[in-house]
Amino acid sequence: MHTVLLVEDNELNRDMLSRRLIRKGYRILVAEDGQQGVELAIAQRPDLILMDLSLPVMDGWEATRLLKSSSETDGIPIIALTAHAMAGDKEKAFQAGCDDFDTKPIELSRLLEKMESALANKK
Repeated sequence: MHTVLLVEDNELNRDMLSRRLIRKGYRILVAEDGQQGVELAIAQRPDLILMDLSLPVMDGWEATRLLKSSSETDGIPIIALTAHAMAGDKEKAFQAGCDDFDTKPIELSRLLEKMESALANKK
């Protein structure tokens, strides 16, 4: 069973996505802001991180940069999740260190494909 860290500040999004992923057989860890996400990633070493980019305390961009700059967590695939799919956001996410990018509202089948691909290619 793969462990996924979901870093999401919106309670409805967290609840909905967590329940759907649990039903698909994933173990879910949840963080409500970027700082908590970094701390949980270091402590728990999940197999994959789903990172909202617009977060309180520390945004997803900075959290991703921190995780990818640490030898403890740089091998964990990170998929950026955002409702603000503006021109350049995808490139900015990749520059921050994200391994993939998906937009909200989440289309579960598309996200699951990206998750399985990232897990299969994990270092």
